[in-house]
Amino acid sequence: MNASSEFEHGHEQGAAEDSSESVAVGKYGRLPANPLESSGEFNGQPIRQFVVPDSADGLRIDLFLTQCCDGYSRSQIRLAVQEDGGEVDGRIVRPSFKVRSGQIVRFRLPEPSSDDTIPENIPLDILYEDDGLVVVNKPAGMVVHPARGNWSGTLTSALAFRFQSLSDVNGPTRPGIVHRLDRDTSGVIVVAKNNAVHLHLAAQWHDREVAKKYIAITAGRLDRDRDWINVPLGRHPYQRDKQAVRENHESSKPASTFYEVQERYGRVTRVDVAPKTGRTHQIRVHMAHIGCPILCDRLYAGHATLTRGELIRAAGLDATHRGVWTTGQLGEVILDRQALHAAELTIVNPQTNAEMTFHAPLPDDLRRVIDLLNRSGETE
Repeated sequence: MNASSEFEHGHEQGAAEDSSESVAVGKYGRLPANPLESSGEFNGQPIRQFVVPDSADGLRIDLFLTQCCDGYSRSQIRLAVQEDGGEVDGRIVRPSFKVRSGQIVRFRLPEPSSDDTIPENIPLDILYEDDGLVVVNKPAGMVVHPARGNWSGTLTSALAFRFQSLSDVNGPTRPGIVHRLDRDTSGVIVVAKNNAVHLHLAAQWHDREVAKKYIAITAGRLDRDRDWINVPLGRHPYQRDKQAVRENHESSKPASTFYEVQERYGRVTRVDVAPKTGRTHQIRVHMAHIGCPILCDRLYAGHATLTRGELIRAAGLDATHRGVWTTGQLGEVILDRQALHAAELTIVNPQTNAEMTFHAPLPDDLRRVIDLLNRSGETE
């Protein structure tokens, strides 16, 4: 199979225990050497702090916190810890971590949630609809389903308002959701109206029979016209909201991504990307791993906004010397989310058995970036 056909048919599927007597600095601030049980806030969110008593020695942290925090179920506590909500002696831990007498536990309380998705009248860009499924062009900035910090304004809330019946395979807070896109990734997402269609689609994802193509703009120059990135991924060892390349680690999973360069603009590259597997943040981590992170990727590129001047300089043109832009125009922010768009999705329709490909047009913000690159820089 040649590189082009490989691209066209790329598929996507999604501790030692110790204690310290010294003062520790954790994600939620400095821990005093001998704290009492207390409460406070971190970035406006409630934080509880405990010293583990002798009676709780050896308990899992999720069970310990469930006993300490009235009004929360163990599943809520476990999810909050999984999502970076708990520290022991300044170190982020997993729900299975067993606490020891005298350790200092700090916990970010989960926000109250509903067992059901609350319908909201949010406009949707419907690309396709039949009796069994809906295909939506998700905008950047929209979270797919409710989670900590994002209980409203989600795709599932918009779907619940518009459609009377959606699958419930993934529970009441994720009606119809077969797969996900990151909050700041725009593009094609498929939604199931009933459980039979959902299970059929889920099997396609599991068997890697779903083809996806993303458009990405990267910070960096890719020298190869096309290539595979084959490095395993796992959760970042210290930052629980990030993934990382984890070779030879028990938590790592194989991950494979194919890319093909579409245009080079100095130190900026536009690429089409087809992930074969579907690990969390896969494209973002893989591109960063080869030295070309996605533009404006807050987690993996280290910057969350991009000004016109920054983009022009990266593209290799000093616009101030040519009088094209004013100083104010050069300082204007033109992108404030990761430059990643799910442009195409190919599935087999569970009800007709026909292969279908859906296309989401490039959103205005990314189109403006590409137009500026074409105008300002020398392409190859």
